[in-house]
Amino acid sequence: MAVNGVSGSSNTSALSGSRTTIAENFDTFLSILTTQLKNQNPLDPLDTNQFTQQLVQFTGVEQQLKTNEFLEALLLNTQTSYRADAVSYIGKEVTASGETAELKDGGAYWAYNAEANVANATVTIKNAAGQVVYTETGSLNKGAGNFLWDGVGSDGSTKPDGVYTIEIKGTNLAGNEVKVSTSSVGIVTAVDFSGDEPMLTVGKNKVALSDVTSIRQVTESDEPEPETES
Repeated sequence: MAVNGVSGSSNTSALSGSRTTIAENFDTFLSILTTQLKNQNPLDPLDTNQFTQQLVQFTGVEQQLKTNEFLEALLLNTQTSYRADAVSYIGKEVTASGETAELKDGGAYWAYNAEANVANATVTIKNAAGQVVYTETGSLNKGAGNFLWDGVGSDGSTKPDGVYTIEIKGTNLAGNEVKVSTSSVGIVTAVDFSGDEPMLTVGKNKVALSDVTSIRQVTESDEPEPETES
């Protein structure tokens, strides 16, 4: 199982660069203030109010440095936790919003959710080229359900393994459209950290971590029992 791009070096470099800039400004401010005190005119010393204001500015810069260090540590801790959370998904079955699923070992598996009873539902499955390979009509009950396609197209031929998309449309008895959302289901095999958001590898699919709606632990003997209604 591959876990790609676990390093957070780029973020660390950006934070370090920000802290270095503030530190340089702080040192410059301290140098100017010290020079001013050394070279002030004894007959016309630095105004007390002005000196106090500069000390306040001095303290403000110091506090900014401390705050920046605290935020850096907090951000790095959050990033580490986020990556650890994503890695923990490996080997588990996830359900993620979407239309794609991988046809493998004679089956492609989707989950769906109907907002109401569907009297007339049409299931359409397309291949990676966008060609319709399978259609089915029937009815659906309100709520969550599963759909398993055995890989046999409407023409009777067995389709090759690969990524397929599903679309489910339906209407109620009155002929009004009922929304049916679909989700992909599969086992996470890897995590990719190269982008702004961790991407989970599910079969041949890439699923954004934020799209995951549920997760469960599975065992070798734990097989899904999809149900269809037609």
